[in-house]
Amino acid sequence: MNPSVLRAMLLMLLSTLLLAVMHAMVRHVGQELHAFEIAFFRNLFGLMAVLPLFWRVGWRGFATRRPGLHLLRGMTGICAMLGWFYGLTMVPIAPATALSFTAAIFASLGAVVLLGERMRLRRWSAVIIGFIGMLIVLRPGLITIGMGEIAIMFSALCWGLSLVLVKRLSTTESTVVIVAWMSVLLTLFSFPAALLVWQWPTLSQLAWLVSIGVLATAGHLAMVGALQRTDTTVLMPLDFTRLLWASAIGYWAFSEIPDVWTWVGGSVIFASAAYISFREARLARQGQLTTPPRH
Repeated sequence: MNPSVLRAMLLMLLSTLLLAVMHAMVRHVGQELHAFEIAFFRNLFGLMAVLPLFWRVGWRGFATRRPGLHLLRGMTGICAMLGWFYGLTMVPIAPATALSFTAAIFASLGAVVLLGERMRLRRWSAVIIGFIGMLIVLRPGLITIGMGEIAIMFSALCWGLSLVLVKRLSTTESTVVIVAWMSVLLTLFSFPAALLVWQWPTLSQLAWLVSIGVLATAGHLAMVGALQRTDTTVLMPLDFTRLLWASAIGYWAFSEIPDVWTWVGGSVIFASAAYISFREARLARQGQLTTPPRH
């Protein structure tokens, strides 16, 4: 195996592990602090972690001709994060992770609406299968769907839209600019929500919040490093390990045992999301996946 590909795969596995641990920390701290306040501190400490990058590039890191699109991306991103953190405090980690795979499906639909991409029969079939997987996990009519599950699905929808906006921005903006705007906007946008439920964290809680911010940043940096070394199609199957990590951590830390429907539904959703990602990557390489200009 190519050493670069092997390093990319190891970085991707590290990323999924770090993010799963971070989500468990959110669930733990969420028993004492509101999810909105946790989200603010996650963004604040995450921003502090990438400040050295901004220091090196200076104000050039914020130079953009598309501030409106960055603001819209920030709004969808913060809605996704607040919904996800809120849902994690109410839903076991494994089913929450399984449902989070639907973000790629929502992104595919969002690309049709916002970018004018064409959806052919195979992609429509994959989307439908993905939603069937979602119903397997949720089992409406058989078990009660609470606010936690609704928040997770809302988060997946917003994250899917956010991915579409990042795709749009990446046609003209550098990675540094996108990360700079995202880090600052998410911190600013999460602050008012945190004020609504504010309570001063104890030193112990503050330590957990710092760890959440550091692990979130480290996990995303590992993912970026992996994507820089090889194709998404090589790494996408490894994203399923998030469900494996979440199940193991949920059992060890919270005595949560995912039922068979979580595994079946999560596998169906992931297979659908993986097919959509593979399909889009292949079309992009062939030059068939284009974004029509909009004025």
